[in-house]
Amino acid sequence: MSLLPASFTGPPRRRARIEIIPLIDVIFFLLATFVLFTLSLSKSGGLPVILPAAATGQARDPAGAATVTLRADGSLAWDKQPVTHEQFLAQLQLYLHTAVKPRVLLNGDENALFVQARYVMDEIRKAGIGKILVETRVAAGAVPTAAERARAP
Repeated sequence: MSLLPASFTGPPRRRARIEIIPLIDVIFFLLATFVLFTLSLSKSGGLPVILPAAATGQARDPAGAATVTLRADGSLAWDKQPVTHEQFLAQLQLYLHTAVKPRVLLNGDENALFVQARYVMDEIRKAGIGKILVETRVAAGAVPTAAERARAP
């Protein structure tokens, strides 16, 4: 037996609503996180140095490549680990035997002596690695190449 009047059926039912504004905020947050993460993937595998400027630099693909850093004081590093000249030669031989397509990125300071860079490149070629990439930064006021102009929107 009900004590409620016959005309009372309870509170009016509201339909469920999906708020789209918070979902858009979450999507933009995820997008921004993804963009920042992918930008951080192209960082150099070497120690921080002041790269020499070049007007004709091209984008590099560091995947599968070893990075050799040549500092201004003449010291060497293999993938961010400081090494002696003997350790450098040992790492080079080990990399040659373990890599499928060996490539070396030379990350040299702009104040490093050319004789040091020649030594490193000579040892890499003597080891049998023919692909040596020299990392550079874009020169201020550099004229873009035809390929860069074609890629520009």
